[in-house]
Amino acid sequence: MLMRFSLQRVKNLRALRPQVLASANSRFSTATEPSFNHRNPPRVPNLIGGAFVDSKSTATIDVINPATQEVVSRVPLTTSEEFKAAVAAAKQAFPSWRNTPITTRQRIMFKLQELIHRDMDKLAKNITTEQGKTLKDAHGDVFRGLEVVEHACGMATLQMGEYVPNVSSGIDTYSIREPLGVCAGICPFNFPAMIPLWMFPVAVTCGNTFILKPSEKDPGASIMLAELAMEAGLPHGVLNIVQGTNDIVNAICDDDDIRAISFVGSNTAGMHIYGRASVKGKRVQSNMGAKNHGIVMPDANKDATLNALVAAGFGAAGQRCMALSTIVFVGDSESWENQLVERAKALKVNAGTEPDADLGPVISKQAKERICRLIQSGVESGAKLLLDGRNTVVPGYEQGNFVGPTILSGVTADMECYKEEIFGPVLICMKADSLEEAINIVNRNKYGNGASIFTTSGAAARKFQTEIEAGQVGINVPIPVPLPFFSFTGSKASFAGDLNFYGKAGVNFYTQIKTVTQQWKGLPSGSGVSLAMPTSQKL
Repeated sequence: MLMRFSLQRVKNLRALRPQVLASANSRFSTATEPSFNHRNPPRVPNLIGGAFVDSKSTATIDVINPATQEVVSRVPLTTSEEFKAAVAAAKQAFPSWRNTPITTRQRIMFKLQELIHRDMDKLAKNITTEQGKTLKDAHGDVFRGLEVVEHACGMATLQMGEYVPNVSSGIDTYSIREPLGVCAGICPFNFPAMIPLWMFPVAVTCGNTFILKPSEKDPGASIMLAELAMEAGLPHGVLNIVQGTNDIVNAICDDDDIRAISFVGSNTAGMHIYGRASVKGKRVQSNMGAKNHGIVMPDANKDATLNALVAAGFGAAGQRCMALSTIVFVGDSESWENQLVERAKALKVNAGTEPDADLGPVISKQAKERICRLIQSGVESGAKLLLDGRNTVVPGYEQGNFVGPTILSGVTADMECYKEEIFGPVLICMKADSLEEAINIVNRNKYGNGASIFTTSGAAARKFQTEIEAGQVGINVPIPVPLPFFSFTGSKASFAGDLNFYGKAGVNFYTQIKTVTQQWKGLPSGSGVSLAMPTSQKL
């Protein structure tokens, strides 16, 4: 029998609410604790049909604090039976949830955003403990997800259909947007709160039920958000969580009851999911890798541009799909690079919990090794290492996965460090003789998440926004991630699918159109039967 603990109704949930993994020594704690919370370190539960459930699996993955190497918790690899139970719970909850008035669903989102505001500090602390980013950056992680919840509060307007009366004599046609059914989301490690909040609030407010698979590296925020969603009034079975890795991902792709999958992560995983799930007839939106470029024109505001490049290149230790990792200087680059190095040197590398930290550790030892290998490959290919952060050691956190700000100059398009997404605090500097050449450099890259230009010339900015082949364009904005009333519009090798995340595209992804044609006119008797193709033409 699966170990379970029951959650009381909304009015009692606040008293019972677990404080999930706020530090390495934290436990899941409730008024009556389930047995799996007494383990040290605690095991991360699944959420199935409204109950947090410990998996029967004995196979686990350690969640490791990247600053200290302490084991924060253990993630069990969900069994096939448990996964099927989660899907069954979501499927069972769907009929009543889809018939719940849209105003009721919206009110749950209003309550959820209130609760996220209330617990912002707890969520941020958990993210920093498990993922490593600074507390300030972790707050940003939560807040950018919160904005999607706020947008979902207006779903009644977003989900409106269309109506045309009298398309033919006495005939009206209208379209409505209906939920799909059971949907699923597969999340990355780099935004433990934001990405889940990109997914399930939009999906469930549209009337779907949801299966969420958090990253096995930092699942705590997803559990906390699920608790808040239930406290806000989300019925049992509408949101379910399954822990795991490849086997669960494949099960999500293969399950016939799952209608749509949202994914954010690497190209290898993203294309696997897109191919495997699409063959089964599922909708897929897959946000993947990136190599975001910033073109710096000679007339750019130097102080503002340098600050933007440092913040966008090294923030979150470069572990953002919209990190500005490549700079293309048009004309002279030496004076820019020298000042860039000086500002990067001033950044403080430390554990994310330390108040003076500008950037924390990368997620794992393996990630650090890969970053260092790509830096070295650049050096061996002829790039100049202007700033080397590979040997960064933080006092008191000597075992942490720290990589300091690193800058490579003289990089060319054939180098591995340019072709691969480094996903670390590494800025790559390139040169171009003209804006035209710089645009060509960007457009030849396979990725298309985002690109920016720094200039005071309206003509240059207009040429850039017109000719650049990237889904999200910044003009004097280093990280042009749109707010949720637009959509996250990555393109080229950075995205697979037809409908992007959140905004209008996100609502369209989680709904299907039904078109109704109705006739209520009185039919004259004795008109006979016509087998001709119906048209709007009155004969």
